[in-house]
Amino acid sequence: MIAKDIPSVIRILRSEVKRLKTPYVTEVAEGRDPFRVLISCIISLRTKDETTRQASERLFALAVTPEAINRLDEKAIEKAIYPAGFYRTKARTIKAIARELITKYRRRVPDEIDELLKLKGVGRKTANLVVTIGFGKPGICVDTHVHRITNRWGFVSTKTPEETEFVLREKLPKRYWIEINDLLVAYGQNVCSPVSPFCSICRLNEMCPRRGVGKSR
Repeated sequence: MIAKDIPSVIRILRSEVKRLKTPYVTEVAEGRDPFRVLISCIISLRTKDETTRQASERLFALAVTPEAINRLDEKAIEKAIYPAGFYRTKARTIKAIARELITKYRRRVPDEIDELLKLKGVGRKTANLVVTIGFGKPGICVDTHVHRITNRWGFVSTKTPEETEFVLREKLPKRYWIEINDLLVAYGQNVCSPVSPFCSICRLNEMCPRRGVGKSR
């Protein structure tokens, strides 16, 4: 059972993910720029990864600092990030975040979850992602993939991503907190998909109770 051997599961996932496509926000984090992580994460909400990549790169070609973003008008931001989901709302949010960082945080992205949650449009998923991959500090970013897969494993039994985060904080060894999102996002996008997951090629298949899975491939 997966729930009883998390160290082995993490080792397998680390090996498998090496051959899978890396999520765009993870690539952004390699530049060690929390502001880019924050903005690309806002763009990524309810948006496919490749669209997030293209939208973020267009925006960052125009501006890569809070001051530069703040100088853009909303229409310019909208045009840059289209067709990301809810692009008009996100443009307003991005502009507001840049302004808040300038006026309240001395142009620097906060490195604490509670402070990040004070920014317009920032929820727990985004706050945790910025803290973990933007600053390398402990946190557990729970998006739809982490929520779905850890429930399929039977490691948690939760209704919402936020509930999953707090259960994982109790059950998941702290040494895995930062990487769990990267591992499960890549695995969820490529193998353990929401509908009809590829169980036949999953190296965790024999360990996994596949809770909630009907049809698989």
